[in-house]
Amino acid sequence: MKKYIFILLASATLGLTSCSPFQIRSDYAETANFNSYKTYKIRIDDLKLNDIDKDRVLNELSRQLQSKGLQSGENPDLIINVKANHKKITDINSSSPYGMWGWGGPFGWGVGMNRTWTTNYNEGALIVDLIDAKSNKLVWQGIGSGISVDSPKAKQRQIPEIMAEIMKNYPPQRK
Repeated sequence: MKKYIFILLASATLGLTSCSPFQIRSDYAETANFNSYKTYKIRIDDLKLNDIDKDRVLNELSRQLQSKGLQSGENPDLIINVKANHKKITDINSSSPYGMWGWGGPFGWGVGMNRTWTTNYNEGALIVDLIDAKSNKLVWQGIGSGISVDSPKAKQRQIPEIMAEIMKNYPPQRK
C-alpha cells in the first residue's frame, strides 16, 4: 500500500512541477563542445522590443548565462543573438445547450441555442541563438512562446520566467 501511495504522490508532484504556460523547445549541434565555451557577447540587432521589455530579456539572459559559468567578454567564444516576435491568436469558443429547458411558467418550453464567440490576443515568443564565434555556426537554439503580450503586468512576470525556462535546456544533456 505504501508503494502505491508513494507512486501516486510522485506522479502528482511531477504533474504539478511540469505544468507551464509556455511552450519551450531547444535544439543543438551534436558536434559542438559546450564545455569549451567560457565567454559570450550578446547581440541584439534583431531584438525588436520596447526598452522596458528589452531590459527584462537582457538582464535575465545575462543572469542565466552567468549561472551556467559563462562570462561576458569582448573576444567571446559564443555570440548570443536574441530575437522576439509575436503573432495574433484567435480562439473560437462555443457553448452548446443541454436540450429542452423550462417547466412552463412565464417562459414556457424552449430549446437552448448555440453560442459562438471569438477572442483575439497577441502571443509573444523569444528565440535565443548561441553561435560559435570562431566558426560562425549556430550551436544551440532555444525558443519559448506563450507570453501575454497585451498585458504589461503579465509581461513583467513572464519574461524572466520564460527566459529561465529556455535556458534550463543549456547546456544540452547529450543522450
